[in-house]
Amino acid sequence: MDDKTITIDRYGVMGYPVSHSRSPVIHRLFALQTGHSIQYELLQVTPEKLETAVRQFQRTGGKGLNVTVPHKAAVAKLADQVSERARTAGAVNTLSFIEGEIHGDNTDGIGLLRDLVVNLGVNLEGANILILGAGGATSGIVGPLLEMEPAALRIANRTLDRAHDIVKRFKHLGPVSACRFNAVPVTEPYDLVINATSAGVKGETPPYPTAAISEKTFCYDLSYGLTPTPFSVWGRERGAAKSVMGWGMLVEQAAESFHIWRHVMPNTAPVLKQMSISA
Repeated sequence: MDDKTITIDRYGVMGYPVSHSRSPVIHRLFALQTGHSIQYELLQVTPEKLETAVRQFQRTGGKGLNVTVPHKAAVAKLADQVSERARTAGAVNTLSFIEGEIHGDNTDGIGLLRDLVVNLGVNLEGANILILGAGGATSGIVGPLLEMEPAALRIANRTLDRAHDIVKRFKHLGPVSACRFNAVPVTEPYDLVINATSAGVKGETPPYPTAAISEKTFCYDLSYGLTPTPFSVWGRERGAAKSVMGWGMLVEQAAESFHIWRHVMPNTAPVLKQMSISA
């Protein structure tokens, strides 16, 4: 019998906090499905220790990292090479360690699009889209959404400065504008309302504009939980056509990261089903 040493490649997710992350489960399922041997770790790292932790993971033979809140913008500065989509987003959520270099990419936008278009059947072409919040999550999804040629995309935020900054970066891609939460134009209901704030999850009163919802509106929360998020409940109670959490985006962006690292695209449908997530 041929006695070969099996090398298990190391990956992980780095964030603060990170104990709630489902990424280890998702990547374990991808590995089982594709026949790959990987180890995937939870790495809780404070912002001031980010660079040290990333370089130590690289130095000790790690192959790649997912990066989550609050490190997505900061970690981009550590990369030797950054993909076009990560550069456009101004944020990195996937690191690959290749021949001594750090390569940065962003899979959030493509993850959201695959969930909306493929899994959920949402038609984005000609759609009227409202995004609530102007943080890093919004930066990662505006570009891919505009490439789907919506009729309009509006970013609502408590303060206009951050929303305007995103508009300036993406206005060359399509019809994008900014407004405050309390001044969302509602002359006609939106086809898609995306919650990119963490207000509801943090227990704050979320500034969701009721008049933006109709029986034709699709509500999508980038947040997710084992119980419905405040936004997903709010959308349902206001009579939205559908109101879902971001489990599908989580799995789809993870699949794109797995593809970057392992050069094979896992089938996400059985993983969504196995995690008891409605896609």
